[in-house]
Amino acid sequence: MRSWWMTLASMVEKRRVTNFWFCIIVLSALVTCTTAVDTISANQTIRDVPDGETIVSAQETFELGFFSPANSTNRYVGIWYKRISSGKVIWVANRNTPLTNTSGELSLTLQGTLVIRSATGDLIWSSKNSSVRNPVAHLLDTGNFIIRDVDDLENRNPVWQSFDFPTNTFLPGMKFGKDLVTGVERNFTSWKSDGDPSEGNFTVSIYTQGYPQLTLWKNSGIVFRAGPWNGVRFSGEPNLKPNPIYRFGFVLDEKEMYYHYELINTSVITKLIVTPTGSVERLLWIERTQEWFLYLTPQTDNCDRFNLCGPFGSCNIDNSPACGCLEGFEPVSPGQWAVADFSQGCRRKTRLECGAEEGFKRYSDVKLPDTRWSRFNQSMNLDECEKVCKKNCSCSAYATQNISGSGSGCLLWFGDLIDNRVYTVNGQDIYIRMPKSELGEINGKSSSVKRRVEISVLVISILLLIILVSVCVFYGLKRRKKPIQEIQEEDHGHDHENNENSQDDLELPLIDFSILDKATDNFSDNNKLGEGGYGPVYKGVLEGGQEVAVKRLSRTSTQGLDEFKNEVICISKLQHRNLVKLLGCCIKGADKMLVYEYMSNKGLDSFIFDGTKSKKLDWATRFEIIKGIARGLVYLHQDSRLRIIHRDLKVSNILLDHEMIPKISDFGMARSFGGNEIQANTNRVVGTYGYMAPEYAGDGIFSIKSDVFSFGVVMLEIVSGKKNRGFFHKEYTHNLIGHAWGLHKEGKSLGTG
Repeated sequence: MRSWWMTLASMVEKRRVTNFWFCIIVLSALVTCTTAVDTISANQTIRDVPDGETIVSAQETFELGFFSPANSTNRYVGIWYKRISSGKVIWVANRNTPLTNTSGELSLTLQGTLVIRSATGDLIWSSKNSSVRNPVAHLLDTGNFIIRDVDDLENRNPVWQSFDFPTNTFLPGMKFGKDLVTGVERNFTSWKSDGDPSEGNFTVSIYTQGYPQLTLWKNSGIVFRAGPWNGVRFSGEPNLKPNPIYRFGFVLDEKEMYYHYELINTSVITKLIVTPTGSVERLLWIERTQEWFLYLTPQTDNCDRFNLCGPFGSCNIDNSPACGCLEGFEPVSPGQWAVADFSQGCRRKTRLECGAEEGFKRYSDVKLPDTRWSRFNQSMNLDECEKVCKKNCSCSAYATQNISGSGSGCLLWFGDLIDNRVYTVNGQDIYIRMPKSELGEINGKSSSVKRRVEISVLVISILLLIILVSVCVFYGLKRRKKPIQEIQEEDHGHDHENNENSQDDLELPLIDFSILDKATDNFSDNNKLGEGGYGPVYKGVLEGGQEVAVKRLSRTSTQGLDEFKNEVICISKLQHRNLVKLLGCCIKGADKMLVYEYMSNKGLDSFIFDGTKSKKLDWATRFEIIKGIARGLVYLHQDSRLRIIHRDLKVSNILLDHEMIPKISDFGMARSFGGNEIQANTNRVVGTYGYMAPEYAGDGIFSIKSDVFSFGVVMLEIVSGKKNRGFFHKEYTHNLIGHAWGLHKEGKSLGTG
């Protein structure tokens, strides 16, 4: 900005300006220029002068101008960290066409193109041609240098950006991959040396042949492969985990495929670079020591060398030598293997004949093979994946494409499997085509699989036993006591659930509206837990500190006074560990509320259908939840003072307390039976389709068997992690129940998919 002051002084001296308003205009222009230090306007020039003309991002995070690398006199236009002393250049414009002296100029044309010219006017470098009416070049605090329309103040539609043409540095907010619409590929190429930013020998890219995977190339050959994205991490980066510094992810759709990361703590400075020696490093800047700290590198050991063990070989860094053959394979050249030359890889011990008896052997905790000769389908499940692979004699293996949640998608390999390795943790399963003679157990891995199968069989056996005992007790025993209170229908042909006079027998505290209003902060949306057919549910804290859940009847609800009274009558006198406890009720005009104990873990559906939370539900926990629901049903059907048929049993009506103990809730649709009643008929079918027994959904006939049917659906959903109505089998068009029944008939009750 020194040149502006000199210009102004010169004008005053030469013209002896005395006009006040003229001075105001000049100073206003000066203020405008000094505030726009992060932009270059059309036809404005940044010169490579001794004092250095630069622009600086708004928060002074990054700076753009001319520079020379260490031990070099060549001049380049680049972007660097403003306040960092070393290793600070993150982007270079003319990396392959340096200026040899300090006479260069950077300017923005009226057409919206950045150009670097020498003192003689020679064009050294230019950005991609763009079309914009009033262009301005803007350096952002992300490190992105963009060209946009001067009126696009929020930088939403840049016509060009440096983030699309990275050099060796991957910053937060960048997209590392390919734009399938424009064809732009964003790769990172090393500097030739620390003093030469021209393109070096190493490039990191998302390779898009087959299923996209992260690769490191030296010139035209792959030297390291981080593998395909599996929904959680790159398959060959087991150390890439959630952390408090940055979050990461991968986008794959019809428009784009790219990896990205964003800072969780914006005060942290981090970057990912590819070095001149071919190392990929994530670095953190440590202000105290004024140094870059190596936080993570995907290349960790000798097994990360690409295809070290050849086709169908497998690398295990814990073995010596590290290379071995996959189960069912043997070295192509044993003599070469004896002298540690593994490049020829392995071959099958028994040839494939593409017969019906061929199958697949599962290998666990592996890095998935090179996917350049693979195909993928994001909508298939693992069972469908196996069928497709088995029908194609060229298909050598298959795996789940996305391992998050319960898993989804299909990856198919054709031809040789290369660059395989074994991990101790965070590996994946792959299923490799094998002849019948090789379909035995896998290198000790089957013991854990066998244990899981045995546990599954035990769980299913116990569940079936519980159901059978419940049904047998109901039909084999007679109740010895009549219930103290029976809820009668006004007419046997109608489904009016409760007698008006039954409320006289209630022993349920009435809670004043003002107390609940205060407890829920005037029923604030911030305290809203959810909403069902009855109405919204709010979290509240009573004056004594007790946490409660307040269910408020919505004025637009399809449920009304009958359901309100029905729930109060059915549950007010029921006391069981696996039933939600009703603490009180409130009636004020049109407002009707029920107050329950608060369940901190909310509904079971929020766990089993959530890809992240479902991981907390191991087999032991799921088994205990299923047993708890069964105990609650046995109590309702047999042991309570009233025989209660819930009629709307589903996973969202199973609440979990802080110890993950399940509690059956929502008795608005429940019916009570007295004495020897075991069955009834209704003209008003209520509940949730997908959980209803066929005789109830079709003919309105309900009994305890209706709840047992719903319990079976709930059990299937807990075990499989899939929704009954949300599940769809492409080949057979079945829901979850139909698919499970089909597997049972085929003798594959423990099958996946």
